Amino acid sequence: MSFENQLVKWYRNNKRDLPWRENKDPYRVWISEIILQQTRVVQGEKYFTNFIKKFPSVESLASSEESEVLKIWKGLGYYNRAINLHKTSKEITNKLNGIFPNTYNELIKLKGIGDYTASAISSICFNEYNPVVDGNVLRLLSRFYGLKNPIDSLKGQRNIREIGKKLIIKVDNPGDFNQAMMEYGALVCNPFPDCQSCMFSSKCVAFMNKEVDVIPLKSKKKKPKERFLNYIVFIDSKQKTIVNKRINKDIWYKLNEFPLIESKAEIKNINTLTEFKKLIDNRSLTLKEEKEKIFRVKHILSHQILYISFYQIIVNEAITSGVHLSNLNNYNFPVPITNFINKLLI
Repeated sequence: MSFENQLVKWYRNNKRDLPWRENKDPYRVWISEIILQQTRVVQGEKYFTNFIKKFPSVESLASSEESEVLKIWKGLGYYNRAINLHKTSKEITNKLNGIFPNTYNELIKLKGIGDYTASAISSICFNEYNPVVDGNVLRLLSRFYGLKNPIDSLKGQRNIREIGKKLIIKVDNPGDFNQAMMEYGALVCNPFPDCQSCMFSSKCVAFMNKEVDVIPLKSKKKKPKERFLNYIVFIDSKQKTIVNKRINKDIWYKLNEFPLIESKAEIKNINTLTEFKKLIDNRSLTLKEEKEKIFRVKHILSHQILYISFYQIIVNEAITSGVHLSNLNNYNFPVPITNFINKLLI
């Protein structure tokens, strides 16, 4: 039996029982694929279930507030995914009468849908022959064919996609084939595989050449960017503080935060900073005590290391349009700020 047909047969006998596989509703497949882009299945399953419960249809997602979507997305990171889901749901509902595009070429025009997601939806839901290329597929095919192009390079990914195109046209169900590649890469040909139990070991070039531990190849990793974020948590006599919305199209875009001063290194004395003096002058605030409480935490993202400091500062004046500390959980803060609030403020 050929590689591709053996893979599909394995999938049909061994696939996991996952909620987005209950039917071929393109809305559910779309939501699952966006969630799983940067998330493991175990965690993603919980988020998917909660998301579908809150927004069971594309129309219900479109009619919701963006803040509601961000709230249920909290903890998944890469919040632009949630923002794009919301925008695209409005486009499908308002411009396409709630009808999902049923071709790759139409799907890829939608905001937040790239080659991978368009290939997944069009093959699984509409039987189009478009191969998916994700981390699991890159790993599986790189090992099986013994490929040496780095998988994080355009050349390496194009090569895998071309192989996928040649394989997928040989099967009767392109959706099952795509899911089979992803499932086999996740469950069997994972980063630390048991090659003796793999049904492809006798044909796998990486296994035969004893290169499983080095394939797939990756380009040299860039050193993660280090950032120093200083959050100023002013608190007045009525237990109110200042909450802003993040407007920079950066990490945590459109989420809430306390007044922020970003620095190039850890700050020893926040009171000496010009930015801090401007902050209190603009609000006409004076400090009740010179000594503030400082809480520091290290937060690691995929390409950044954040050194976060929270300066809890008591002020004499009432904070205009302030938010009471007991109401902070009604706002959409990123995880490290939420942890600070839950542990130290409330």
